[in-house]
Order: sequence, then C-alpha cells, then structure tokens
Amino acid sequence: MPSPSASRHAVRAISSATALGVSAAGLVVAAAPSAYAAPVTIQLLNINDFHGRIDANTTKFATTVENLRAANPRTLLLSAGDNIGASLFASSIQQDAPTIDVLNALGLRGSAVGNHELDKGADDLTGRVDDRADFDYLGANVYDKGTTNPALPEYATYQVGGVTVGVIGVVTQETTEAVSPAGIASLDFGDPVDAVNRVAGRLSDGDATNGEADVIVAEYHEGADTNLATQAACDTAIAADTVFGDIATDTAASVDVIFTGHTHSTYACDGPVPGSARTRPIVQTGSYGANIGRVELTVDTTTGAVTAYAKSNVARVASENLSLPRVAQVKSIVDAAIARSVEVGNVAVGTQTGDITTAFTGGSYTGPGGTYTGGTRDDRASESTLGNLVAESMRAGVTGRTADLAVVNPGGLRAELPVAGNTSTYSANTDGVITLAEAAAVLPFANTISLVDLTGAQLDAVLEQQWPTANRTTTLRLGLSDNVRVTADPSRPAGDRVTSIRIDGAPVDPTATYTVSTLNFLAAGGDGFSAFAGGRSTDIGLLDLDLFTDQLKTSSPVSPDFARHQVDVSGTLPETVVAGDRVDVSLSRLDLTSQGSPANASVLAFAVDGDGYRQLGTFPVSLGKADVSLTVPADLAGEQQLALVAEPSRTLVGADLPQLTSTTTAAIPTQVTFGSASTVSVTVDAPLAPRGPARLLDGNAVVGHADVIDGSATFSLTGGELAVGTHQLRVAYDGDDLVAPSASAVTPVRVVEAPVTAPTPTVPTPTTPTPGPVVGPEAPQLSLRVRVKPRPVLTKQTRARVRITLRTADGRRVDTDGRVRVRVGGRTYRTTLRDGRAVVRLRAFNRPGKRWVRVSYRDADLPKRITETAVIRVRAPR
Repeated sequence: MPSPSASRHAVRAISSATALGVSAAGLVVAAAPSAYAAPVTIQLLNINDFHGRIDANTTKFATTVENLRAANPRTLLLSAGDNIGASLFASSIQQDAPTIDVLNALGLRGSAVGNHELDKGADDLTGRVDDRADFDYLGANVYDKGTTNPALPEYATYQVGGVTVGVIGVVTQETTEAVSPAGIASLDFGDPVDAVNRVAGRLSDGDATNGEADVIVAEYHEGADTNLATQAACDTAIAADTVFGDIATDTAASVDVIFTGHTHSTYACDGPVPGSARTRPIVQTGSYGANIGRVELTVDTTTGAVTAYAKSNVARVASENLSLPRVAQVKSIVDAAIARSVEVGNVAVGTQTGDITTAFTGGSYTGPGGTYTGGTRDDRASESTLGNLVAESMRAGVTGRTADLAVVNPGGLRAELPVAGNTSTYSANTDGVITLAEAAAVLPFANTISLVDLTGAQLDAVLEQQWPTANRTTTLRLGLSDNVRVTADPSRPAGDRVTSIRIDGAPVDPTATYTVSTLNFLAAGGDGFSAFAGGRSTDIGLLDLDLFTDQLKTSSPVSPDFARHQVDVSGTLPETVVAGDRVDVSLSRLDLTSQGSPANASVLAFAVDGDGYRQLGTFPVSLGKADVSLTVPADLAGEQQLALVAEPSRTLVGADLPQLTSTTTAAIPTQVTFGSASTVSVTVDAPLAPRGPARLLDGNAVVGHADVIDGSATFSLTGGELAVGTHQLRVAYDGDDLVAPSASAVTPVRVVEAPVTAPTPTVPTPTTPTPGPVVGPEAPQLSLRVRVKPRPVLTKQTRARVRITLRTADGRRVDTDGRVRVRVGGRTYRTTLRDGRAVVRLRAFNRPGKRWVRVSYRDADLPKRITETAVIRVRAPR
C-alpha cells in the first residue's frame, strides 16, 4: 500500500506546540494512538476532457459512474475540465447544453476550468455556462487583467462521509494561445502550481475564516503529454523538466490527491510528497469518458489524516444499465439531443470521391502505388488534405471583398471526412455523401471569419511562427488555400526558415499588402500566431461552417488534393535558369500523411517560358525526399523559369507549369453488333500521369463518358448508343490543370444488325444516324468573344467578370465544351466552357491602370489554341 500522507491537524498542533516551547517530536508520539480512531473510506471519481461526447457511449459512461457510486455511497464526482467544447454534433448544435445537463444528472460537484470552457469567451463561461451548470467551475490561477485578484472561484469544499474535501481548480497557461484572445482579454493566467499551493495553504492553516479542509484535491487542467502505463514510466515523466514534472514534485505536501487533464493521456501514478518519503496519487483518465479516474482514501475523521489510498482508471462498461435512475435520466437527455441533431444534421451538403482527413502518424504507404493508411489522426505538425480544403473554402467563400489567400490552424479540425458512409445515426450519410453533421464535426467551434491585411513581410512572419515560438513549444502546420505555395529550410535559424512564398504563382512582395481570410481565433493571435496582430483585422461575421458547407455544395464532388502546399528545400532553388547553369537542391516532406495520400515516386524538372516548356530531367523520390541535380542544356534559349513537380501528388515547387502536351490513343472496334455490349480502351500519354474526364464522340455527339486515371480509361457501351450504320468515333480527353487536352484519331465504326433468331423474322426499318457537326479540315473557323464587366473596375471594391463565348466566323455560338485559360498579369485562371460559354470572376485589383486579359481555348480537334485579348480599365473609387 502506498505511504499515507501526514495529518494536517497534527501539523497544526506541532506548530502551536513549538511556539509554546513544547517538544514537537514528543507531541506527535503522544497523538499517534488517536490517529486511527475513526477511519472512513471515501471515493473520489474524476473525469477530464469529456468534450461533449453525447452519443451511444454516454449512457455507458453514466452506468460506470453509477456502478462505482453504488460500491461506495461516500463518493464525490469531480472533473479536471474541458467538459464542453470541441464537442460532437449532438452537443455542439445546442451549444453543449445536453452535456451540461448530463453532468448535472450524474451529480458532478466541482470542475477545474478547462481552456475549452473559454472557447466562447469569459463572459459566456461566467454567464450562460455557469448558469446552466449545477456544479462549481474553479480557476485559482485565473486573475483579472493586470492584477492578482481572482476572476473565478478558486476552490470549493464538499462534505463526503463526514470528511471535508477541499477542491482547487487551475487551468493550463496555454489557454492564452488555445482560445480566441479577444474572449479572454480581461484575464491573466498565472502559474498553476503557485496558485494551488497558495490556496492549499489557506485550506490547511487552521484559520476557519478562510476555509479549512481535511482532504485537499488539486484539479489541474494540465498534465503529462504521453500515456504512462507503468510506475517506472511515471517516475521518468515526474523527473523530467516539464510542466507535469513541476506539478508532481512542487505541489504542496498538504495536497492529498492530484487529478490532471488537457493532454488526453492515461495514467495512475504514485507521486512524491515534497519533504518526505511518502507518495500521493496522480491520475488522468485519457478523454471522452473512456475511463473514470478512481481514488479511494482512508481518512481518520478525528485528525483529518489520510492513512491509505488506492488509485486506478476504471474502463467504461460495455453495456448500459437503464434501471439506474441517473442513467435513465441521462438516456432521456441523450435521446433528445441526438433526435435534434439528426433532424438538423441529416442533410447532404456535398459529395466526395475519397477520404479527406487530417494528417496521421503511425500509418504506412501500402497497396498498389503506395497510399497512406492507418495510424492515429491529428498530427498538427503536418499539412493535411482536410486543412487545405477548409482553407480554400475560407478564401473562395468570402463575398464583398477579395481574399488573396486563406489559412486555418490544424487544431481547429476536430473530425475527418471519410468517403465510407455510416447510416447508423444519419440515414443520409451513405458512401460518398457529406452530411451537415459531418461538416459540423470538422469545425465545431463556430468561429467567425476575419479578413486581415498583412504586408508580405508580415505574412512571412506568420508562416515563421509555424515552428516553436517563445509562447509555444510545438510545431503547428497551417492549412493553406489552393493558390499558396511555400518553401522552407528548417535548418536555418528561427525566424528565417521560410525561403519563398508564392500566391497565384507570383512571388510575394514584402512591401505589398495581402488580404488573408482566417478564423477570428487566429486573427486575434490564437495558437501563438501573434504576427497576425500586426495587421488590420476586420471580422466579417461569416461562420466558418457556413463557408465550408458552401464550398462542399458548389464544388461537389470534392476530391482530396494530395499536392503539398509547403515543401522543405535545402540548397539554392533559382527563380530562373540559363544555359549551362547548375542546379543542386534537395526536396523533403513531399508526401502527405492524410488517409489515401500517395507516396511520390519521382520529381520532374522543367524549364518554363510562357506557354512553352522543356523537361530537364527526372529524379527518384524515396521516403518523401528527392535530390535534384542537373546542368541546364547548352541550347536552352534565353532566361527561363524553373519548375519542379512531384508525381503522382502533383506537388509543385518553383514556377507555375503551363499545360503539358498529351497524346490520346483509343482501341476502338471497327465493327459492333447493335444491342451488344462493347468496350473502348484509352491511353493518354504526357510527361505527368494524365487524369480527368474524357468523352467518346460520334462526330461531335457524346455517346460515352469515362475518367482518365493514371493515363488510362475504359468506356463501356451497352450496345444501344449507336444506331445501325457507319459512325465516326474518337475519344477526346479534356485535360486537367497540368495536362493539355488531346483527341484520338477518328475510327470508322460499322454497327450491324443483330442476327434474327425469331421463327418469323421481321425486317427492321433501317435507321440512318443523324450526322454530327462537321469536324476536321472542313470545320468552320472558330473565334472567341471576350467581354469584361463592370466598366470601369474599382480598386479593392469590385471584381471583374470575364464572359467568354466560342463562336463561328459568321457570329453563331458553338454549342460545345472545352478548356479555357485566362491570364491577367501574373495570375492564371482555368475553367471549362459549357455549351460554348464560360464566366470567370477575377480577383480585385489593388492599383489603378490598364490590365490586359489574354484568353485561350484549346479543343482536341484544333491544330493550335484560339486566343483573344481584352482590356480592363481599373480606377480608384471616387
């Protein structure tokens, strides 16, 4: 049995006796026989980081609590904080009211304040949350700004089996970085150990006017950052120079029990009592109600001495017991909350083609081609497909003003978007469907969007703060919108690691101003990104979830983009190269670790000159790293930009690439039988593996669709698409962002009648296929009509709309599809003609003057691009 703690009443008596000149040692010996006069065993149950887990496990969690309470009615239920916030949809959709009601029903008495209790600000905690909670929220290290005046209750005392238990609550000092600074602007957060020791001294000083307790419990919303399965692991963590080590070794000897939280770790340790050889329990349960922390104390009610203790983590039971009154009450709360969430969340807001997730750790690249699977979610030090998608939604969804880019912090992403459906709760959540509940689980904090104007230098400072800072010991990799690419060299000194930033392909100008769309949490300097404070911030009131769901609706089906936006580069990566130049650089962190991410196999190097390019070499990738070493050919014409692209992720470093030439070949049968199924196999060759849609055409009439994957596609015909007769079939590949469209040669195909097998055959009426539009050399000449509105365009206020129409020489609109590229200055926009028409909305311009718009169209049948130029007149507002 671990060593018991000393009696505080005995310590007080010793102090008084010493003052009177009596031998303290003699007094302890004399008092010893009475130390075990009236022992009682009380039970302390504890939770931490419950985070609004209102789901099928909530009643099992409640059953575990009630089973333990039944084993010893002298029980006190406590919490180390983060009961709410980052919650499941059923709780978050009702601002965590169901979670507070569940904890009320279970008789929670006291809780440390967690950082997530402050997600919506201090006024929300002391108002709405505290008003609903029947339990005490305690924060002894939370002070009014600039003072040491307590801003929250520091402690509370409870009677348990005739024992007065004093509970002190404190919260992590990381709260200043973990929640929106605007919501806690009136608060300071002091050292939690100092606060516990200060209050514990008052609870054990013999002065009844300032509170006294027989047993003192410290509830720390802070803890060890890893699971500790053995006492040896505990001893190592306790001895380390960490916040947890300070808690374990420096908390006053008058504290009998230490419960911790915040880090979602699991342990039940024997910790040292300062100044003695005795120990005391230190417990954390993990998170989400998976365990209940249990400490049993044997207390002498005459002296207040803890004479023995036992500690453990009790796993949540596998089955609920609704015969227990409190569990039945919890069940009714949970059922009502889930019914409400199903009503609200069981709505499809988009579709997806693959898993879109946070970064994982501990998985591996498996299967054909090597795709990342398995592991543990939420690696905040790494970029992710989900983070970049959310960031893009915050850029694309802004209205009224233009956002040049968007960023999102990884800690704001609280769930994944798996392509596999789960209809157990939400019937709409079939495979490939994204429900509102799923989207809300990703972004549960209801942050508003802020637009922050930063100079290029200030933006660089924000990105530099992804590495550990004076206020944060961890790396946090920001999610970036699709139009941002960053290179960095982590071996360089802090503050000088970012080596390049490109927005829309153009290098960032340190003196120019860029508008960043981000969460109000980050705009206020949250998560340690204090560089945002140097810009001018405007909260535009839009909710992050609304922008995210809008993006899902308008872009569905959404696909995971495996191209990294941030790549580590060592060596000098030149902006431009000329004949004879030597290039020696190393690329790393090329592979993402989101679910389904491919392992890159090669890096291709290109010299780029406008729409022209030349491949300079191909270099292998191993474990996400590639060494690029080449000499630029002696016959390279003039100065050209350098672009490096990793395959198959399409991660791009350096200059933007133009669309690369492709060649399409198709195995089209020359004769098919009407009504019989057949297939057409297609191969598309290009420097990068082509992907994207392709069409099987009869003349210009579409008779089949297929997706090109890694340069291959197959069309399946049922036999009814082509009438009896002769047809001119070809395959048109529509291209993608980096590979140009192309078409196969035309193959004459004869469709013959099926053999007549009926006893009395009838002669079918021959059908003549309707000829499609004329193609090839006899096709009419095509041209583009480009119109720009409004006129004029106002700087920083209006966004020009470029209307594009494909027409014949005599002015008739051509009813066809195809890829269009629009270039304005250093920015490129790509879109697809639909029925011969397209509209591209440009970003706002920061300076007045003329802008030339160059529009180009390329169809598989055309020998070269069709281009047209228009002028935009930009002036400042009057």
